[in-house]
Amino acid sequence: MAIEIERKFLLANDNWRTQVSKSTRYRQGYLNSDKHSSVRVRVSDDSAKINIKSATIGAQRQEYEYDIPAEDAHELLNTLCHKPLVEKTRHLVVVKQHTWEIDEFSGENQGLIVAEIELSAVNEIFEKLDWVGQEVTEDVRYYNNQLAKHPYTRW
Repeated sequence: MAIEIERKFLLANDNWRTQVSKSTRYRQGYLNSDKHSSVRVRVSDDSAKINIKSATIGAQRQEYEYDIPAEDAHELLNTLCHKPLVEKTRHLVVVKQHTWEIDEFSGENQGLIVAEIELSAVNEIFEKLDWVGQEVTEDVRYYNNQLAKHPYTRW
């Protein structure tokens, strides 16, 4: 079984921007999102994937991800995925042995920036830098599948 352990945080300031090692634009949509799971299609400049996650609230959940042809992914996003799509730029910031993924949303979620860190254990210790703000791991409003249903600009 594939398990993802991830914690989410809002940002306290923009100090992270000087530490970005890579940025990638994403466009993603949901084929399904209910009380058990979500099925997502995601396209970036260099990949297209389909992803299945358990709808577990908190830091740990099941996750499965597979490559799919880019042409198929674009067709799914344009025709079968629920609207609005989630659009964002993911910035990577490496801090010691961890990589922070900072999602800067655009489109219907313009103005929202969320930092995520993947861990190898729920209780793993990690460094929280000055730009890491309030934890929102347990707040479902910040889950991408919820941002597709209830965009940040409508809060």
